[in-house]
Amino acid sequence: MRKSKYLLFTLVILSAILLGACNLPANLSTEDGNATIIASTANVVFTRAAETAGSISAQSTATTETLVATALPSDTPVPTLPPAAATNTPIPCNWASFVKDVTYPDDTAVPAGTVFTKTWRIKNNGSCNWTSGYVLLFDSGDQMNAPATGTVTSGTVTPGATVDISVNLTAPASPGTYRGRFKLRSPDNIVFGINADAQGPFWVQIVVPAPTATSVPAITQVTLNSIAGESASVRSDGTVLSQIPNAGDTNGDVGSQAFVSFDISGIPAGATLTEVKVDFSAYDTLGDPFGKLGCLRIYAQDYQPVDAGDYTAPGAVSSLVRWCNTGELNTVTVENSVKSQIQSKLGSTRFQVRIQFKDMHTNSDGVGDMVRVNNANIKLIVTYTSP
Repeated sequence: MRKSKYLLFTLVILSAILLGACNLPANLSTEDGNATIIASTANVVFTRAAETAGSISAQSTATTETLVATALPSDTPVPTLPPAAATNTPIPCNWASFVKDVTYPDDTAVPAGTVFTKTWRIKNNGSCNWTSGYVLLFDSGDQMNAPATGTVTSGTVTPGATVDISVNLTAPASPGTYRGRFKLRSPDNIVFGINADAQGPFWVQIVVPAPTATSVPAITQVTLNSIAGESASVRSDGTVLSQIPNAGDTNGDVGSQAFVSFDISGIPAGATLTEVKVDFSAYDTLGDPFGKLGCLRIYAQDYQPVDAGDYTAPGAVSSLVRWCNTGELNTVTVENSVKSQIQSKLGSTRFQVRIQFKDMHTNSDGVGDMVRVNNANIKLIVTYTSP
């Protein structure tokens, strides 16, 4: 650019010199003419050169400003960077995640000593199948009688699938909060768990509450004597003998069954019977009733008032008590079947029974064989708690 400016400037000066020479007066002497020509030419040359230089400078400035202000288009393509390549992180073989507590969520209250089953829903986040070789492993914390290992599955849990894992536990005896932590173990003894690093445990957390004070129910024991005026015998021939409760047969080979009644109205309707003892030791015998007629039995029967229709044929079932000899009859025994019958009758006033030899009316030997019950001294000793 600078060379072009100098070249143009030289051309302008030469042009000016030639123009000046053409315009000189013709009548000047040679010396004067030369002087005049030189002076005039110099004046013209410098004037034209200054104008030309100014013009060139202005054009140069304008051109430079235009060049600075306007960016010339470029045909050079802008390079495009390729996208970053994705990094593939391998999924570990053994990895789990916690889904939910199926039973006993955190801080469930469990009474001391209670046996309970904790179940978690766990997802297989890894790349390997879980088979029957995988086990639940107690890791740390409160074991609560958990086994060292437990079953994860009897089949196969594929990657992405879930499985419910259970373990039987026992709540500790003392009040407090208890947490037991568990993990899983693969068949090749790799221990793993949950979280991003596959090392976190999942857990069971329960609260054993402090025992609440409970009132001890009052225990009451009463002795119920048979009611003499409501006892009787009914014979196989239809005879009713009031207040003579005999069981066996007569010397006329007539069968006899005894009926005895007890007043239970003094026991509250809401009471809970805890024990009933039977005392039938107030009796005597005629002949050999046990040797000839078999075992004597008691049956529940509401009979009041007693009549001939209360007599029952041999072979009766559902007896409450059985005595097969006098030694057994002399013994006071705890009888749960009698307790159940009286419990079912609470709220009424009477508990009544029939006493008979089960297998026969008579042995038809013409000899009386009987157990003669004292109608006022048969006893039931009842223990109960009040509501």
